[in-house]
Amino acid sequence: MGYALLRTSALALSFVAGIGLAAAQQQPPPADPQQQSNAVFVNGALAVPGAPANTDTVPAKFSAKNAADDKLIIIAYTFKTLSDEERRAIYQALKGQPAAAFNADVGTELPPGVELHPVPNEVAARVPQTRGYRYVVANDRVLLVGTSRIVVGVFADANARRAKHAGFTMSA
Repeated sequence: MGYALLRTSALALSFVAGIGLAAAQQQPPPADPQQQSNAVFVNGALAVPGAPANTDTVPAKFSAKNAADDKLIIIAYTFKTLSDEERRAIYQALKGQPAAAFNADVGTELPPGVELHPVPNEVAARVPQTRGYRYVVANDRVLLVGTSRIVVGVFADANARRAKHAGFTMSA
């Protein structure tokens, strides 16, 4: 009798497991079109009336802007958010200094031989984010540098960049 009970229990268990697998493989019922139009999020972006567009909360896989921001070193994000006017003010105020013969981009550590200058108080008063940073001019670009000699901001003439990269514009 014990063997028959064990065999019956095993059959019942395998039957229930089979039904569970079959149910799991069925396609979900089609979504109600009314429900789809009422979705709160679309591709990770808030899709309700009055929601801001192209925000930092959209996942990088849905936003090229946020994907590019994710590649920046954290301290460089401070200078990425500057307005075009602030970027122009930094470039115009510092571009006339003696230039060094090297090229660097955000995230590059400058060699010890590169002479850095403190950002003048007049520039720091106009653009407070620059206070406490140093800079160097290289290849007609102003490079802002943190205390660890890593470039955290690059500022160039917007007109020269537009001419150089026809069709691809990036404000200075």
